[in-house]
Amino acid sequence: MAMDPQQVVRRFWRVMGSNDFTAASQCLTEDFRLHWPQSGEVIEGRANFAAINTAYPAAGAWRFDLRRSIADGVQVVTEVGVTDGELKATVLTFHTVRGDLIALQREFWPDPFVAPDWRAQWVRVPRM
Repeated sequence: MAMDPQQVVRRFWRVMGSNDFTAASQCLTEDFRLHWPQSGEVIEGRANFAAINTAYPAAGAWRFDLRRSIADGVQVVTEVGVTDGELKATVLTFHTVRGDLIALQREFWPDPFVAPDWRAQWVRVPRM
């Protein structure tokens, strides 16, 4: 029985949580492409996906917290908290699903920043 696109993407994030990036690459099509618009890089293919994630310098095992998942047909958008115990980031990923695999991702890793003082009268900054 085929999975719906949201199930495909949720499976991908679960397998990523195993830190076995070769296994995670099996959630991708053979002609998979990942675009990182902020740096202009494109990762092509399962092998390159597994290699770059395995080689990434980390302080510990990666943990992935799927915060949101929104689907529209074969398009799925996720917001995921990512940490290795030191680095804490949020990743926004636009996935295109083909069958039971992910064919394309467009991924943004926004840097956190301190709220500017000029906005203080209109906003609240919760303590984490």
